Parts: sequence; structure tokens; C-alpha cells
Amino acid sequence: MNSIVIVDENWGIGRDNDLLIHLPTELKYFKEKTEGKVIVIGRKTLESFPNKKPLPNRTNIVLTRDETFANDSVVVCVGEEALKQELEKYSDEDIFISGGAQVYKQFLNQCDHIYVTKIFSSFPADRYFENLDEREDFKIGWTGPCHKENGVEFQFLRYDKVK
Repeated sequence: MNSIVIVDENWGIGRDNDLLIHLPTELKYFKEKTEGKVIVIGRKTLESFPNKKPLPNRTNIVLTRDETFANDSVVVCVGEEALKQELEKYSDEDIFISGGAQVYKQFLNQCDHIYVTKIFSSFPADRYFENLDEREDFKIGWTGPCHKENGVEFQFLRYDKVK
């Protein structure tokens, strides 16, 4: 299983149910990594998408605790057990945990690869991702080139679980 996230230098990921900054190059990277794959998101993350619609050309699975939540455009899983059953239908390498903070935290230890876009700036944030640089069980396995857009520098990295 994979995870994909954009973080600032404090590992902040969002504020007020939105991204910290919109970077077209990063959004393109996210699309390239997840298109044709499965994304697992929380309900609030779905609601943060444009028009509250699922992302096209991928299977959108929404994990929620709300038993009344319904949306015909996504696969809804109420609770972790229902999600585990649903994910058995897919190859582990096709699954991307894609937010929000609670969903990331819940599945971090089950991920083999975490695709991180690191922004070399900080922003006011109210949601965070665990700092992988402080963990012994994840190491950087791939580093992409640095980019600069909208006045901020950022880099694509892949952290791999140490086996």
C-alpha cells in the first residue's frame, strides 16, 4: 500500500479543510501517480475536492464513521473493517492513502511507500502528517529534482518502509 501527501517544512498538510498551497506541478504529479489507481480518503477530504466530486479516472474510496453518509459517485466504507474488505479487491501497489490527517495516521504503518512532496517553506496549518525523517522505519528511497512555483521551492521524494 502507498500513501501520497504534500507537506510543508513542519509537516503541515492543510488548513480549514484545504491544501496549504496550490501548486500545479504538484497536482499534476498527484494525478500521474494516482490515475487509474485507488485512492482512499476521508469524507472531509472528498468534500474539499472541487464541487465535492470524486477525482476522475481512479477508484475513490471514502472511509467514514458516519453510517448515514451516502454518495453514488464513490465507494463508501463505514469503518476500518469494511475498508479492509474492500481493499482486498485491489493490488496493494495500486492503493494510495490520500488524506486527510486521520486517514493518513490510521494507515501509515501499513504503507510500504510514501510519496511526499516537501515544500521548503512553512504555512499556517491545522492538520499535520507524521514527520517521517524522525522515524527509524522509513527511509528516503528516491529523490526527485527541486521545483519552484508560486514563489515556493519543493521536491518530490519517496520514503520506503525499512523491512
